[in-house]
Amino acid sequence: MASVVYALCALTSGLCAVLLWRAYRASRARLLLWSSLSFIGLACNNLLLFIDLVVVPSMDFSLYRSLVAAGSILVLLLGLIWDSN
Repeated sequence: MASVVYALCALTSGLCAVLLWRAYRASRARLLLWSSLSFIGLACNNLLLFIDLVVVPSMDFSLYRSLVAAGSILVLLLGLIWDSN
């Protein structure tokens, strides 16, 4: 059951990234660009979580997952700071 939840989380964040990217292409609002890039990273993080806990449980991907998550949040934070003018 947990594997289904991990997969659905990855699909949901990937769908959010696609929808944010489409909205960015329509309006060219830079905050939507930063948000879509952040959600792409969060989708990768959820995919790594699925791989870590379901596909290859013998290996530990927690460092890579943490780096991807931190990078995604950093991208969103950078976008919020940069576009606050």
